[in-house]
Amino acid sequence: MNRWLAQGLVGELADLHVDSRETSAAEAYRSRSRLDFLNRLTGDIRRPGFAMVIAETDHLVGCAFGFPVRSDGFWWLGFDGALPQSIEQLTAAGGVFAITSILVQPHPQDQDVARRLQERLLSDHQASLGATLVDPDDHPALASLRSWGWLDVGEVWRPVGTTMFRALVFPLGKRTTARLTGLARDAWTRWPG
Repeated sequence: MNRWLAQGLVGELADLHVDSRETSAAEAYRSRSRLDFLNRLTGDIRRPGFAMVIAETDHLVGCAFGFPVRSDGFWWLGFDGALPQSIEQLTAAGGVFAITSILVQPHPQDQDVARRLQERLLSDHQASLGATLVDPDDHPALASLRSWGWLDVGEVWRPVGTTMFRALVFPLGKRTTARLTGLARDAWTRWPG
């Protein structure tokens, strides 16, 4: 799905965002509001190469979206420490695709739907490496991504509010996996500076 089709679904996507969030009292203050989500989606839609895949039955049940990481490495701005050379090389070669959101309505099979959406988005773009940034307090998202094979490679600090995210990558294909061997490490350590 391209940016034009995604723009036609913004209301349904915002509803999906709200439906996909667990709203326990302890987490309610941390979750993004509908307006924050719409602002982020609007920004992502404007990025060159934006793409989205959706899952639907008689209604929208899930989506994943993102964009190609520019070869200048801007995506990694704020990475704490030295970015691993293999990731730098894949970024410079245009082989990295950033997944900025995966949304799925709560359902017993939601993990499988979410995993299949992210795999489809990455394979459709012939990416060698998937990349994503996750709030370190979003333990369910981190656990899900790690269980699907995403590797935790460090921290990225964004200037807005000095926000820290966990940076995760997903190697696609044997050759990329071999290049990234040894990157998985404890989630609480940092790369040497």
